[in-house]
Amino acid sequence: MTAIEFNYQLLSLETKLKYFAHSLTMDPESAKDLLQDTMFKALSNRDKFQGDKNLKAWVFTIMKNTFINNYRRTIRSNTIIDTTDNLYYLNLSHESGFSSPESRQSEQEIQKAINDLPDDYKVPFVMHTTGYKYKEIAEYLEQPLGSVKSRIFFARRKLMAKLEDYR
Repeated sequence: MTAIEFNYQLLSLETKLKYFAHSLTMDPESAKDLLQDTMFKALSNRDKFQGDKNLKAWVFTIMKNTFINNYRRTIRSNTIIDTTDNLYYLNLSHESGFSSPESRQSEQEIQKAINDLPDDYKVPFVMHTTGYKYKEIAEYLEQPLGSVKSRIFFARRKLMAKLEDYR
């Protein structure tokens, strides 16, 4: 299948994909984002599609897997791991608006440690922690993907060494 045929068939599925995305997310804006991610992944992985297979099933599978991965990422980011002896943080009411002085100071120390990183490490690390994917960071910084991954890895290592008290 040529690139033009592939693109034409993919675009012909757009309306059905919109409905499917909306049925998964139940939110028009999230559905648009999911559709865009799916189209991007399908186009960037066109070489992995085998021409004699069902394009519709392949693209719908990409959308479903993207939705599941995004959902899992959201759940993981909202998970609180309490390592205190008496589960103090889990038992603390978050609706109360109470923020302990220790937590504010800890947040400031962590932010200072991040700000003290050299820009070569700080920029990719901050972008990664705010949700950018490695490939997006590499394209934005115009650096090889491996360099971005290693800089984020070393930034984590430096922060873990500097913030040893929080382990």
